[in-house]
Amino acid sequence: MFRAIADVLRQIGGAIATVVTLPFRAVASLFGGASRSAGRGGRGAGRRSGRMGRGRRV
Repeated sequence: MFRAIADVLRQIGGAIATVVTLPFRAVASLFGGASRSAGRGGRGAGRRSGRMGRGRRV
């Protein structure tokens, strides 16, 4: 009985957390995309290495 109530509350909390964090994720993806498209600068440049990183740059 208590476990079922706890599961329902956990699902509701997860849904609320998803709705609350969506705007922040959208803003983060916008800034993340801007830093990746800036060329060699930004945070995304350190992740690319090897042939894939060289192949994408034209």
